[in-house]
Amino acid sequence: MLKLHDIEKICHGTHADPFSVLGPHGQPDGRVAVRVFLPKARKVQLVDALTGAHLLDMVQRYAAGFFEAVLADRPADGYRIHVAWPDGNQGTLDDPYRFGPVLSDLDIWLLGEGNHLRPYEVLGSIAVTVDGVAGTRFAVWAPNAMQVSVIGDFNIWDGRRHPMRLRRECGVWELFLPNIGYGARYKYQIRAADGHVLPSRADPYALQSEMRPATASVVSALPPLVPASDARKRANALDAPMSIYEVHLGSWQRIADGSNDGHGRWMNWDELADNLVPYAQDMGFTHLELLPISEHPFDGSWGYQPIGLYSPTSRFGDAQGFVRFVARCHAAGIGLLLDWVPAHFPTDAHGLGNFDGTHLYEYADPREGFHNDWNTLIYNLGRTEVCNFLIGNGLYWLERYGVDGLRVDAVASMLYRDYSRKEGEWIPNVHGGRENLETISFLKRMNEVVGVQRPDAVTLAEESTAFPAVSRPTYAGGLGFHYKWNMGWMHDTLAYMARDPVHRKHHHGEMTFGLVYAFSENFVLPISHDEVVHGKGSMLNKMPGDRWQKFANLRAYYGFMFGHPGKKLLFMGCEFGQEREWNHDQSLDWHLLDDPMHHGVQRLLRDLNHLYRNTPALYSQDFVAGGFEWIEHNDAERSVLAFVRHGNQADTCMVIVCNFTPSAHKGYRVGVPFAGTYVERINTDSVHYGGSNVGTPLGTATAQAIGWHGKSHSVLLDLPPLATVMFEWKA
Repeated sequence: MLKLHDIEKICHGTHADPFSVLGPHGQPDGRVAVRVFLPKARKVQLVDALTGAHLLDMVQRYAAGFFEAVLADRPADGYRIHVAWPDGNQGTLDDPYRFGPVLSDLDIWLLGEGNHLRPYEVLGSIAVTVDGVAGTRFAVWAPNAMQVSVIGDFNIWDGRRHPMRLRRECGVWELFLPNIGYGARYKYQIRAADGHVLPSRADPYALQSEMRPATASVVSALPPLVPASDARKRANALDAPMSIYEVHLGSWQRIADGSNDGHGRWMNWDELADNLVPYAQDMGFTHLELLPISEHPFDGSWGYQPIGLYSPTSRFGDAQGFVRFVARCHAAGIGLLLDWVPAHFPTDAHGLGNFDGTHLYEYADPREGFHNDWNTLIYNLGRTEVCNFLIGNGLYWLERYGVDGLRVDAVASMLYRDYSRKEGEWIPNVHGGRENLETISFLKRMNEVVGVQRPDAVTLAEESTAFPAVSRPTYAGGLGFHYKWNMGWMHDTLAYMARDPVHRKHHHGEMTFGLVYAFSENFVLPISHDEVVHGKGSMLNKMPGDRWQKFANLRAYYGFMFGHPGKKLLFMGCEFGQEREWNHDQSLDWHLLDDPMHHGVQRLLRDLNHLYRNTPALYSQDFVAGGFEWIEHNDAERSVLAFVRHGNQADTCMVIVCNFTPSAHKGYRVGVPFAGTYVERINTDSVHYGGSNVGTPLGTATAQAIGWHGKSHSVLLDLPPLATVMFEWKA
């Protein structure tokens, strides 16, 4: 017997088990009672689902809009609901409460144990057809909520209309809503265990989200699987060339639109494909790396404070536009890496914080769950469901969009419980140590899943400490990343380059120290966005001296970087000597390319990239000690460095010599590994790049049988000022 308090709870939106009241229910006498809640409905009828024939008028049992009809038996073809509204409009609806559960037993099992590799195929909003009726199934993890409802345009954002069913085995609330399709805006209204309604939440698994400041999720198609690619696997291999162009899409290049701020509008995905991809291809970059493109509420976070981890940001169009962008990258032979942020998330009211009235996604104790540096929350990686959410997300980008890799942000902040915390502000691990054991386990698991499920993809760690074996396999005791950013190399070498050349001889080790540990990890040499913001100045303006010397120093540094072991990464604008700091709210200063000096830097980067890609000695043994050999690292007085890069073949090598003083060194003798001729392939002082055009006559040097630098042969070179030269050996 239906009780009045059940009706009242339905009408007030507080019933925790709506399926026990609404929809069809067998009665003791064999009849079937059908109950619906339709606030403000004037008249409600049951009609045959197949023919539309009238079956029975429903009786209003409660003034708020609760209707009931009792049928002799369940209609053979099912039923629908015909509604007349007070404004005279009428319509026929499918009853969501006549449909069975959304989740399968297997899904429940896998979600419950945290081993559902692709939870996005089950949770969130998925357009499906159930019993011949098209609609959308909704599912959200909120195990501690008293009640959860789907709200949206389709029910006037009324949390009473569509309360969900709780699958207690895994803490997921679910509901199939007929006739809801792509483009529908929605959120979840969650009532906490104490009964109060929380701020409405965006769907953690939403495949598309509204443009800020709006915060709703949007029903969207799940992108089709992109097959794994042997060609992409080869392009991402440790012995392949990798020169990465790091890009913030909103400020790479904007389109004038007459806006008041004069900064123009963002390009959409197709415009970026038409402009950014050919540019990167022409410049010779092998990969693009995008600052985070998951939906984020605050432009000033550059995407590093995401909420919609499964939603490509709507700033550049819909998710299908991103599908096309990735395809265009691959068609041009460009790999695509995404910055991925499992380290933290913002506190915005529609996000993951305190999601179901409890600390569901984040640690409860702020000593574990809050980043003081960024005012963000920290994922509780001790919860299997949270790990499942994040690992599934990484796999989603790799499989459903076909991206080539994930660069994991702020790994150091994840690995250490005392990261940026004073004594007493952090909680030791179970062994009393500072390492975050849950994070270590999570990162290993994530890298193992990627390795098995998407072997053509790579993962890269931004990790700034000496944590061991970051880029070593998990079976060998490592974290399992393919690559690690070499933050130490970046800090040391930039500190050196910022010094007046007269003082560099006293800091020579800043340029050589990186080779002490260069082969302990698979390193990427990063000149990233972090080096050109927050008062650090542009790359050009880090360099000392007058204008000519600034450009010469910058060119010499880029030459050194491309000769040094390790993959390369350069932030946008650095390739042409952007003069001001990067500003995420406006375009790069492309007009600077009208200046020959800026154009010269761009030409150099293009030539360095193409030489690098076509010269195995510069990349094939990046992570093998035998691929590098010092010739001269002790000439601090003249600030000269000389070294050899060896390829996989014993008869391939490149000799790189750097002069970091503004004085030319004529007749500088350099020991070389082989007899024969050495042909100049790059001279960063070339007039072609804006230099003074000093160099070895005819750009060639023949080895003489004069022992030098511990070698049986040597060459005489004229070293240009503030420059790097590269010579390829020819037998």
